[in-house]
Amino acid sequence: MRRDLFIDRIRSDDRLWDVIIIGGGATGLGAAVDAASRGYRTVLLEQSDFASGTSSRSTKLIHGGVRYLRQGNLSLVREALRERSRLFRNAPHLVHNLKFILPAYSRWETAFYGMGLKAYDLLAGRQTLGKSHLVSRVFNDKTFCS
Repeated sequence: MRRDLFIDRIRSDDRLWDVIIIGGGATGLGAAVDAASRGYRTVLLEQSDFASGTSSRSTKLIHGGVRYLRQGNLSLVREALRERSRLFRNAPHLVHNLKFILPAYSRWETAFYGMGLKAYDLLAGRQTLGKSHLVSRVFNDKTFCS
């Protein structure tokens, strides 16, 4: 891509933009896709490469606050679950359910994670994406059946 050609093309376009987004991180890209999918003439301006250096400032993972559960910050977990639910409802084309496997290396860790994820499921209530469950370390067809 030639940045200078794209900038000249934007400058020479005499039509007006409906939406101008400055910053091509996770949030800017999401907003640009949303605006363009609704039919708005959209331009996205980025200082360097798209999504460069965004992971420390924003995330592409809509985690629903499970990471805050271990800290005991239940109000932040509830807030993140509400926001995740809102995103699923308002932007289903941008948010997708993704299953995670957390490795546990001892019975204590298995119990710890199992209780934590059960608490997380209870906090999610109606906003759940499905119940968490433990899987065996033995891999066979029955292991991954729900």
